[in-house]
Amino acid sequence: MGFLVLISVLVSAVLLGLWFAYFARYNRRRGDLALHHVALACSNRGEVVETRWMGFCSLQARLGFGSHWFENARVVIRLRPRPIPLKWLFSMWRGHKETLTFEADLGYAPGFHLEVFRHRWISKPHTRISAGSPPWEVSRPGPVVLTTRSHWANELTPVVNTLITSRGHNLVSVRFRSQSPHLAATIPLEALSDERAAALFLSVLRQLAAEASAHQQ
Repeated sequence: MGFLVLISVLVSAVLLGLWFAYFARYNRRRGDLALHHVALACSNRGEVVETRWMGFCSLQARLGFGSHWFENARVVIRLRPRPIPLKWLFSMWRGHKETLTFEADLGYAPGFHLEVFRHRWISKPHTRISAGSPPWEVSRPGPVVLTTRSHWANELTPVVNTLITSRGHNLVSVRFRSQSPHLAATIPLEALSDERAAALFLSVLRQLAAEASAHQQ
């Protein structure tokens, strides 16, 4: 009996080791690919100057841009803890998303503090509708802004308008503040599927940075 228990423990240890090695390598490939897309998207204006893995589920990289773009820029890619099964299952259960966060200083520090969180609610119609019920009227409202501010500063309007009118981006959150980093923006990693998506992400960031700095010049 003891021999069988020992064999079971050894087999479990080998399987866990193989699991860890495979998914640690998978995370590295996934993180490196996302960073590669970002590097290609900013190749004309900047470059990746340093990369560093923090464990097996976080990749950090410093970016160098030309003048009038971003200063002290970096990206942080956060992946699911796939190499550790229990942590991965817990992450899936909590609905944690893999994300890429871009942080940078602007040419002029924003004179305001703003945090924007983007949410989408999707509703499906009921499949069971009683006979004789009045027909449904479906309308498509525009974006709705819910704010905690009692007074709306004029310099916030261009920034929020850019977030509302910029099509195709999937920003989860955006933060502006006067301390470094002046700008922080997070996007789901799955949205950076190729160079074009990464270029669109950087384009939206440039628009936001330009609007935030316009009133400080």
